Formats: sequence, C-alpha cells, structure tokens
Amino acid sequence: MAYTIKDVAKKAGVSIATVSRVLNNQPGFSEKTKQKVQQVIEELGYEPNAVARGLINNKTHTIGVLFPELSSMLVTDFLNGIETMAHELGSSVIVCHTEADGEKTMKYLQLLNEKRIDGIIFVSAILKEEYYNYIRKMGIPMVLLSTESYAYPVPYVKVNDQHAAYSATKYLLNKGHKKIGMISGNKDDLIAGKPRIMGFKMALKDSGIAFTDNIIYSKGFSFQDGLDGMEKLMKQSSEISAIFAASDEIAFGALSFAYQHGIKIPDDVSIIGYDNLSIAEMAIPPLTTVGQPLIKMGKTAASMLFEMLESGNVFVENRILPHEILERETVREKR
Repeated sequence: MAYTIKDVAKKAGVSIATVSRVLNNQPGFSEKTKQKVQQVIEELGYEPNAVARGLINNKTHTIGVLFPELSSMLVTDFLNGIETMAHELGSSVIVCHTEADGEKTMKYLQLLNEKRIDGIIFVSAILKEEYYNYIRKMGIPMVLLSTESYAYPVPYVKVNDQHAAYSATKYLLNKGHKKIGMISGNKDDLIAGKPRIMGFKMALKDSGIAFTDNIIYSKGFSFQDGLDGMEKLMKQSSEISAIFAASDEIAFGALSFAYQHGIKIPDDVSIIGYDNLSIAEMAIPPLTTVGQPLIKMGKTAASMLFEMLESGNVFVENRILPHEILERETVREKR
C-alpha cells in the first residue's frame, strides 16, 4: 500500500500543511512535532512525491543542461562537475543533446518547460535570440558554460580562449620554434574558433613572425579534423616544426597521422593541444596541452545557477577561470 501525505498527517495528529513544512524544512513547527512526523514517515515508509513537493514549494529540484555535442570528450568532465554540485544540493540533472540545431533546441526547451525545471545551464553554443526569449518567458535563471553572449545579459563561466591560445603559441615560441602551424576550429565560430585563432596570430605578431595562410587549417575540433589538418599542413609547409592544435581531439588526430606516416613526435614535429581532457596523459606520447579546469567549470556553473535560485537574483558575477600549460612529452626544444 502506498501511503499519502494525508495518511502521515492523520497518524501524526497534525495538519497536512505541517507535514509539508517538515518535509520542506520550512519553519512553523516545534522540534517535538518534527520528530513525531519523521517517526510516522519512517513507520509508514512514506516517500514524498517529487512532483507534489514541487507544487508546494514551486521547485522541482531539477535543472536542465543543453549540450550541442554529446560525442565531444569535454562533455564527460563538464557533466561530472555539474552533477556533483547538483547532487550535493539535492537536485537532479536532465541532459539535452541539441546538436546545435535550432528546431531541436526549441523542442528541448519546451520539454524542460513542461518538466518545470528550476534552471538551465547552456553549454558551448551561441545563445540565439529565440532561445533567450523563450527562457525568459519560462521565468527561470540560466548560466552559460564555455560560451558567452554579448547580446544578452546572461552570466557565464569560461576560460579566456584568446589568452589561452596566445599562451600555447608563446610556449612553442619560447621552446625555439619559429615555424608554427595551427589546426583550428571553424574560423567563423565565435565561441572558440575565432578567439583561439586570434590568440595564435597575436602571439606570432608579438614575436615578429609573419602570419601566412599556409600555416593554418581551419575546419572543426574533431579527431578527423586533426587527421586532415595535419596532412594538409605537412603538404603546405614542410618547414613547420610545431603545431598548436585548438583542441585535444584535434591533437589526437594529428598524433595519429604522424604515427601512420612515420613522423616522430616530438623529434620531427612538436604538438600542443587544448583542453587537458582526461585521456591526454594516456596518449602516446603523453600530450602537452593547455588545461581548462573542466570539472571545476561545470561545478562553478552549477553553483552560480543555484546561487541565483537561492537569492532570487537574475544575475551573478561572470567567472573567468585560469588556464595552465601541462607539460608532458609532445613538445621539445627546437635545436
């Protein structure tokens, strides 16, 4: 037999409202009453219905997370951080795979609205006007993770991509490399593509090295893009002694191409990646890379969202988290 909150109230000799206040840790009852209600709940084996509790306190203790690409290795670490923080605070997570598709994104937002979620974390994609307007109508807070918006006042947590790309390129320059190539994301991608290319170009310029189109391959952030980019750069400019890969997945593709074609890493060509995915140190050789604190970024985004829910503020301070160079075995001094 499934007992209801009415059964608990009757056996404890209190009102349904009092049982509700005890369940939701709200004021308005004595310690003796609390103990009596908790005792009855235990005796009956009563399990509060999450939807019913949500109707009472106007919260479902559920947040939505929208990812443009679930196959990306970044997702695991971001989600790890988000779920860890949500779990600590007694909430659950609904994950939505939008494929960066406008129609699919809107359908997921409608679904999340029907589920009466408390807030949204929007990851690694451009926040379009239709998304922003719909979420505003939902009346819930939102935090951007690994992206930002100039058009809309939405708090975000990310690394400074341009600065991090500058640091990666400067690291190669300081190792004595003058002929440096880049395998980047799409040059029109305002989230991570364009900023990382700008950082690369700026580092070359500050070191008095001219940028030419034959030292960059710009398409996407995948393993296949790394394979294709490495092949093209090796054909376009045989003098290249180092590669800045704009993601670790790109770097893994470049390493694979090098292995297949007898190019020794780092003896013939040095490679530095970007992200510090958990498998970067498992690569052969272990990958030198720019580290984003991915799990911490996920935790921070969730913490910001729950802070907004708790305080009622529609905006919290943006967070730019620090990057770092993780030195392993894919970069050597240029002799």
